[in-house]
Amino acid sequence: MWSGPRNISTALMRSWGSRPDTVVVDEPLYSHYLVHTGFTHHPEWDLIIRHHESDWQKVVETLLAPLPQNKTVFYQKHMAHHLFDHMSLDWTEQLVNVFLIRDPRDMLLSLSEFFPQPAIEETALPQQVNLFRREQQRTGKTPAVIDSRDVLLNPHGLLEQLCEAVGVDFDPCMLTWEAGPRDTDGIWEKHWYSNVIESTSFGNYRPKMADVPPHLQELYAECQALYDELAAHKLMP
Repeated sequence: MWSGPRNISTALMRSWGSRPDTVVVDEPLYSHYLVHTGFTHHPEWDLIIRHHESDWQKVVETLLAPLPQNKTVFYQKHMAHHLFDHMSLDWTEQLVNVFLIRDPRDMLLSLSEFFPQPAIEETALPQQVNLFRREQQRTGKTPAVIDSRDVLLNPHGLLEQLCEAVGVDFDPCMLTWEAGPRDTDGIWEKHWYSNVIESTSFGNYRPKMADVPPHLQELYAECQALYDELAAHKLMP
């Protein structure tokens, strides 16, 4: 699942993690991202680097390793902006790659609460589009795209569509989960996951009511064009 920030990606990880046949992993390339960018403004960046593997090739080995006994699905929650040009994408060809998007206005208003002046690369949209096009060309098929708004409005319908698209049976247990942290959460969970940790299901859709501020208008236009390309292919329940 290739997402951008502030896209209900953690709630979806909870959803898939509630399946008895599924193993989940939480942003396994985040530590490498911090090492490569030198972004020390991320909360507890040094702790993340110490706690999580920062060698992307070693991380990939774990992402392609055999599943534990009695598990048949490996749900990988990735932030697409954790990909860089120096990283080969050949390993992604062994995965079923799907994409999670969010309306750019809502996404930017949420993201700017944490990072007041994000760059286009930090939205993950350029990386999502690049990988989407690559998958489309490689497979001759259109990868599954889901919109966070649609998931919140109709979680049952969207998850059924997504399961069908990736070739697994839908399980109603994906609609609810127990509150609390998980051992599979990244060490950054206390900074980013407060709402999800308290949740037991997908929340209601609440659009942002504010306007995009002037200093983000140019970025907003860039994001909108990339979002529109992906949204043209999104699943509908």
